[in-house]
Amino acid sequence: MSTLAIGDQAPAITAKNQAGNTIHLSDFKGKRVILYFYPKDNTPGCTTEACNFRDNYQSLLNDGFEVLGVSIDSEQSHQKFIAKYELPFNLLADEDQKIVNDYGVWVEKNMYGKKYMGTARTTFVIDEQGKIAHIIKKVDNKNASDQIRTLYK
Repeated sequence: MSTLAIGDQAPAITAKNQAGNTIHLSDFKGKRVILYFYPKDNTPGCTTEACNFRDNYQSLLNDGFEVLGVSIDSEQSHQKFIAKYELPFNLLADEDQKIVNDYGVWVEKNMYGKKYMGTARTTFVIDEQGKIAHIIKKVDNKNASDQIRTLYK
C-alpha cells in the first residue's frame, strides 16, 4: 500500500466506468479532478456523498473540476446506483482493488469488533498536471463539494 502526499504525481488509472467504457485519469489532463473513493453503492453515507456531488455537479464543472467516483463495486452495481440517483458523473469499477491499493485507501476496518478490509472514504483533488493538490481524509458526506470549494477560496 502506498502513502501518497500532496505534490505527488497521481497514480495512473485505467478502469471501466458504469457503461463499460475504459476511462484513464490521463483523459482529464488540463482539468482538476475530484477523485472520490467510497465504500459501497447504495449505502446511506455513500449515497449522501454522491448526491451532494450530483447536486453541485454543474457548478463544479463551471469551476473547472471533473468528478470521478471509485468503489470496488461492479459496473452493473454502478449502473443501478447512477440510475436510481440520477448521477451525472462516471463511477469507476475497481473490482480487482488495484486503484484503491494504488491510492492507499484499501485499509483494515473495524465494525463492532469485527475486522475486515474495505475502502477508506477519501477524496483526492488532482490538479491540471496530474499531481495531487489536496487529500481529504475526513469527508463530510453532506458537504463534500463545499469541502473542496473551501480549498480554492
